[in-house]
Amino acid sequence: MSTDAVDAPPPVPLRWQNIAVLWGFVRPHMRTVVLGTVLGLGATATALTMPMATKWVLDTLGTGVSLRGPVALLVGLLVLGSITGMIQWIVLGRLAENIVLDARLALVGRMLRGRLGDVQRRTPGELVTRVTSDTVLLREAASSSIVQLVNGLVSLAGTVILMAVLDVPLLLSTLGAIVVVAVLMGLLLPQIGVAQRKAQESIGNVGSTLEGALRALRTVKASGAEDRQAEQVTVQARESARHSIRAVYVTAFAWTIAGGGIQLAIIVILGVGAWRVDAGTLEVSTLIAFLLYAFNIVDPITTLTQVFTQLQSGVAAAARIRETESIRIEDLTAGRDHPEPAGTDGAPPVLALEGVRLTYPGATGPAVDGVDLAVPRRGHTALVGPSGAGKTSVISLLLRFLEPDTGTLRLDGVPYDELSIATVRARFAYVEQETPLLSGTVRDNLTFRYPEATDDEIWEALRAVGLEATVRALPEGLDTPVQATDLSGGERQRVALARAVVRRPAVLLLDEATAQLDGLTEVAVQDVIRRTARDGAVLTIAHRLSTVVDADQILVLEAGQVRARGTHAELLATDDLYRELVAALRIAESEASPDERLPEVAPTSS
Repeated sequence: MSTDAVDAPPPVPLRWQNIAVLWGFVRPHMRTVVLGTVLGLGATATALTMPMATKWVLDTLGTGVSLRGPVALLVGLLVLGSITGMIQWIVLGRLAENIVLDARLALVGRMLRGRLGDVQRRTPGELVTRVTSDTVLLREAASSSIVQLVNGLVSLAGTVILMAVLDVPLLLSTLGAIVVVAVLMGLLLPQIGVAQRKAQESIGNVGSTLEGALRALRTVKASGAEDRQAEQVTVQARESARHSIRAVYVTAFAWTIAGGGIQLAIIVILGVGAWRVDAGTLEVSTLIAFLLYAFNIVDPITTLTQVFTQLQSGVAAAARIRETESIRIEDLTAGRDHPEPAGTDGAPPVLALEGVRLTYPGATGPAVDGVDLAVPRRGHTALVGPSGAGKTSVISLLLRFLEPDTGTLRLDGVPYDELSIATVRARFAYVEQETPLLSGTVRDNLTFRYPEATDDEIWEALRAVGLEATVRALPEGLDTPVQATDLSGGERQRVALARAVVRRPAVLLLDEATAQLDGLTEVAVQDVIRRTARDGAVLTIAHRLSTVVDADQILVLEAGQVRARGTHAELLATDDLYRELVAALRIAESEASPDERLPEVAPTSS
């Protein structure tokens, strides 16, 4: 039965969900955050003390008292503040990079360990953007912003208190400017977050479109569609730039208001203070100290402005990262292990489907509808049928990429529900239709399933698929990086097949394994299938029926159901759809014996 249904918690407001994402990345580094905060408070304390020390120097002038003490205090505060600030910079820089690393590792782990259907609902380009640019935006918001927020508030509060100690009337004029600036900033900052989120969404679209174009670059060039594809990417890139530029305008306006408002307040302070000094109601040293605090108050206000801007960007990134939480992680170990039976006499079929039904979300009908299937422990079983018949869905069920709505799947007679996913998949070697090669060397690709395979086993597998000479001719043989090879599509497919048969699997699953092979290599692959079927089970999906005419049993699927089963000769005699499939591929009905002669098919270029 399907296990997709879960009890969802009650919805939480979006803002708090995104803040929770930020907090989730900060929580493991709380000691570092506390250390950065303490260092920042130390630097703030020295900065707050310096105007008072300056006033002390000015008040000492003309009194005959030595200036050594006040000057030494000023120098000491400068050195202490500089060292503290440098250490804080290093601590917060490391914190930011560690948070980015944690975020990227968490995202990569979720994407690679998530359920296949959940991951494939998003394009690869979109997912890559989550790991790259979104985590960079998250960095400042989840690291230094928290520390700077505390330090900025303390610095602002301390500055205001000390300004009140010096002169309350001058403070009131300063606070008036701060309130006006704060109101304007409160109106502007949310617009920055909106623009940043839209810009990041557009960047995801850029990555998705570009990734698809590069993947199909041969088709793009052959179709003369370079300009059209470039235009699609350009439109999306310009859309991202438009939103980013809007954020730049709003941010620049906000900073201008913050800085200009404080500078205007300073001008007022200077004018009022000069008038009071001239009137004899204010000391010059007090006015100078107050002006120093007024100049310094720009720093915490600017810092707080930057903090809220970074938080807006970080919350926008967190919202996109949070979307990946809908990818459910596969529990590979839930269930029991089941070792491969030592003998086969009297053992049940290696695989069995009993009344299996599968419906994709949003589909109008089932993709697999009441399928019964038994795969013997030895021999070749083939699934054929028109596109959309349910062949790939059956393979996805067998590999537990999907769970059935109803029905039972069995491995060696044991229901899948009782077995762990890892146990089930360990019994299969799978060759998918697109046969991608992974980054690394040719050896890395061939030992991807069996890392402990020996060179003898690797060369034997390459020999079986007719690729030994090709690999030996590579500059570094097995250790040649895949990117440095010019392997054709057919050769890449043979590498994937060799990877599957480096060691004999319990079940070899082939999803159109001969789709890109020439006629001679196809014969070699069919020989691999026959030799594997003598000792184990082979299950193939085929559109080129020449692959399966010698199969021990062939199942014809239509609309998710098994409409017929039998050998090639039996199906030719009894099933109209199979005859149509055969006729479409011009396979002669007068096959003498599959062991004696393969059907005549036009070779496909590799």
